[in-house]
Amino acid sequence: MDSLKGKIIRGVGGFYYVVSGSHTYECRAKGAFRKEGLKPLVGDDCIIDIIDEDKKTGNVVELLPRRNSLFRPEVANVDLLLIIFAVKNPDPSLNLLDRFLINLEKEKLPCIIAFNKEDIDTESLGEGFISVYKNVGYDVRLISALTGEGFEELEKALKGRTTALAGPSGAGKSSTINRLFGDEISVTGEISAKISRGKNTTRHSELFMISEDTFICDTPGFTSFENRGITEADLWKYYPEFAEPEKNCRFTGCSHISEPDCGIKEAVSDGRISAVRYDNYCKIYAELASRRKY
Repeated sequence: MDSLKGKIIRGVGGFYYVVSGSHTYECRAKGAFRKEGLKPLVGDDCIIDIIDEDKKTGNVVELLPRRNSLFRPEVANVDLLLIIFAVKNPDPSLNLLDRFLINLEKEKLPCIIAFNKEDIDTESLGEGFISVYKNVGYDVRLISALTGEGFEELEKALKGRTTALAGPSGAGKSSTINRLFGDEISVTGEISAKISRGKNTTRHSELFMISEDTFICDTPGFTSFENRGITEADLWKYYPEFAEPEKNCRFTGCSHISEPDCGIKEAVSDGRISAVRYDNYCKIYAELASRRKY
């Protein structure tokens, strides 16, 4: 039986679609993965055994070591996260954005934050959002998937990388993919014949091969996000702008909420830390502390 190395680009209904060279194979995963507590993810590099070369079917028999993985979106081996929020329609939840950024800080994954729908931003709301996150050190941009504003530079930033798109429903992730790469994105005939997909709905994570070394992963939208494996005591460590002011806290183990002489609260008071970011920190801290009690 012939074996090939490939990359999983989609998983749905127990089938995994694996790209190897110029072909896409429909595969099942061996049962041993389940026993070992392993789940193949979109983005996984793998070894497949060919069952039928003409029908392009096979079995995933080995998952190669991952550089990284995320649980939401479920994707492996990404170089970059492109987080899409709309400037309005729907209004962005910066609390949801901060929850996502906390997870990326934990995984040490770089990101670009893009506020979409700049074309309807008549009140210049986007500039305010940019100032909050640019001051932290994040790469944050205003774009319009409708007009193409900001896309020339964005496309350059994604070339040669595997990028996962994430963000809430309605923010314009699929429109962003279409604007970025247009006709270059093509779902192979083998997959098209077997999968029906709503015009503007992404139900499963899917990896598009733009070129030999450039991939884009479209993911389902979400309206909530849970930070797993993070305690309230460690939460501040995932806010990059807290690092320096924290050194000025009077008490070891300061929660940065109720204690006096807190360097972080002082930084909020004098404008070095965004009040919006700090308010989200307090809310997430309370949730994590409450969860630990039950």
